[in-house]
Amino acid sequence: MLLTAPWPLHTEEKARHSFLGQQLKTPGNVEVQGTPESGDSMTQRSFDRGQSFQLSDNLLLAGIEASVAQLLQRRGEIVDLKRGRVLYEPEAKLTFCYFPLSCVISLVAVLDSDQSAEVAVFGPESAVAYIGAMFGAEAFGRYVVQVSGRAFRLPMRGLQEVMENDPELERRLRAFSIAFTRQTFQLVACNACHPVEQRCCKWLLTMADKAQTSAVPITHDHLAEMLGVQRSTISIVMKELQSAGLVEQQRGCIRILDRQRMKRCSCECYEKAKATFQQWLPGAYPDLSH
Repeated sequence: MLLTAPWPLHTEEKARHSFLGQQLKTPGNVEVQGTPESGDSMTQRSFDRGQSFQLSDNLLLAGIEASVAQLLQRRGEIVDLKRGRVLYEPEAKLTFCYFPLSCVISLVAVLDSDQSAEVAVFGPESAVAYIGAMFGAEAFGRYVVQVSGRAFRLPMRGLQEVMENDPELERRLRAFSIAFTRQTFQLVACNACHPVEQRCCKWLLTMADKAQTSAVPITHDHLAEMLGVQRSTISIVMKELQSAGLVEQQRGCIRILDRQRMKRCSCECYEKAKATFQQWLPGAYPDLSH
């Protein structure tokens, strides 16, 4: 069955039981240590001497002056983050800001019933925990690594020091905060008004963009948690998507086969999120199709 917009699959009724470049050099044999806020050890990794990373891999930092990049480098470090790593639990003190280089991080709201749902996702256009640090210095929810990769991490105090000496960095972070807040408002409306099929397509496209891969590492259980629905609902949706040739399900992974048709089956929020960032931070939102 070929899909055309709007969503043509007959899964909504089945699913009603669900509830609504600057170079950074890492020194030889540097081991990434656990963050003080968690008490757990972070993924350990020794970097080869001379291995380099582009600070501009984080699109929010792309184009900053070389002198500013050097200031950031002296205060921060590259960390290797493994999928599933919890950076902050709800209400934890936000001591570090993370700028994703190749990883993707989710902010998840956790209820007393242990149910949870994703409320934000951070890729290479983001400064993770920066907004929370501005409003009380405590985590809004659980920050967890969704896709393994690297990030540039520096103390909030160090970031503030650099911002005080560089108006452009401060401007970009302020613009990010505005775009992120508008995107969050859009997500609230999306979760309330759009069917799970459209939201599922939007989530997979968004994650593929931020991770820069068509193969999104996710299980049905985890995807159901991110969307705030039951696993059986996701199983129905994914079976329909695979039958239509839009995706291929693999062990622990969902591969997007036809991005254009997925976009037509997604809700309007996918394009609106990109447009919001384009308005406030032109060129700072990742898009796998480009």
